Order: sequence, then structure tokens, then C-alpha cells
Amino acid sequence: MRVLIAEEDVALATFMRKGLEAEHYAVDVSHDGEQARAMAGELDYDLLMLDLNLPRVDGVSILRHLRTRKPSMPILVLTSRNRVEDRVQCLDLGADDYLGKPFSYAELSARIRALLRRCHLPAASVLSVDDLKLDRVERRVERAGRRIELTSKEFALLEYLMLNAGRRVTRPLIIEHVWSLSFDSSTNVVDVYVNYGLRVTEILARPAAAA
Repeated sequence: MRVLIAEEDVALATFMRKGLEAEHYAVDVSHDGEQARAMAGELDYDLLMLDLNLPRVDGVSILRHLRTRKPSMPILVLTSRNRVEDRVQCLDLGADDYLGKPFSYAELSARIRALLRRCHLPAASVLSVDDLKLDRVERRVERAGRRIELTSKEFALLEYLMLNAGRRVTRPLIIEHVWSLSFDSSTNVVDVYVNYGLRVTEILARPAAAA
């Protein structure tokens, strides 16, 4: 799943990004409200984490703007504004959850999982292609009942390919949905990941040797 962090605090955004990438999310970051509004409006994100105190365009304005254009996009507000009036305003404007700063990463991670479970139909949260299953919320992959351990990028790539099973996907589309916007598209890393994934799934598909 792809997440956009719109956060003014650079250190906090970096901390959250590292944690989410370790949990197999593809993450983009913006420290500017105008840029964040454009990114969230133009690109497909599974979740927006929104700070209210962004420069140029504040989080409340972004929330109001996006809810008329992307009503189904999950939005988690992260802010130091902890007055009841602020929480009520954001929830009434369409925020799906509201977490005050400071917060623990464990709580943030749990809230994200709960939010994604609520916002995705059960059938859409678990992808299946033959005997390969991928749980998008619990971040778990199995083939024929056997657990497959993947890196964050391997998981994101497999998720995107399974979401588009039977469709033609291009390198630019894969890069857009799996890697961050700062990714160097001239490298062959996409081909390396795809070839490695094909080898792994081929090995897992082989029947176990007789005892």
C-alpha cells in the first residue's frame, strides 16, 4: 500500500517513514501544504497522514479540498492541536481518525491497520492468485500455506502485481506505485526485483521432495 505523509516536522516525518517502510508500505513525504494537496489529488494513495500545521496551505484546507474530490481516501490527522474543537472540526470535515502529538509509533501503526481494515472491504484486503495469498493489512504473504518473508519493496511490488493480475503493467507504472517519487527511474532495480520474485515463486510452486 502507498502512503503519503504530509508533515511539517522533518525529523518526525523521517521517523514515520522509516517505520512504515519497515512494515512494507511505499511512502512519499511532503513538508509543504500546497505540494501535499497536489500529490494527494493527483496520485492514488491508500492513506494520507495529514499534519494540520503545514506551510502555504494548512491541513484543514487540504482536508476540505480532498473530501470533495476523493471521498473514499482514508485520512489520518496527526497534529499537536488537541482541543476538542479541533478534533470535532476535522472529523466533521471527513477525517477518518485523529491522533494527537506526541504519540508512540506502536499506537500509530495499530491505528493505521485499524483504519485500513475499516476502509477496505474484507475481500479487497486479502489478495489471492491461485494458491498465493497476500494480506494487505496484516502485511503477510503465503503460498500453499507456506509463509513467505519479503522485504518492504518485494511486498509492495507483489501487492501491485497481484492487484493488476491479468492487466498489462509498465515499468513507469510499477515505479509510480511501488517506489517513492524521488526514485531514479533510469536504474534496472525494477527488473532485478521482478526477476528475483519470479524465481522465488517458481521455487515455492515446486512440490516438496518426498521424505
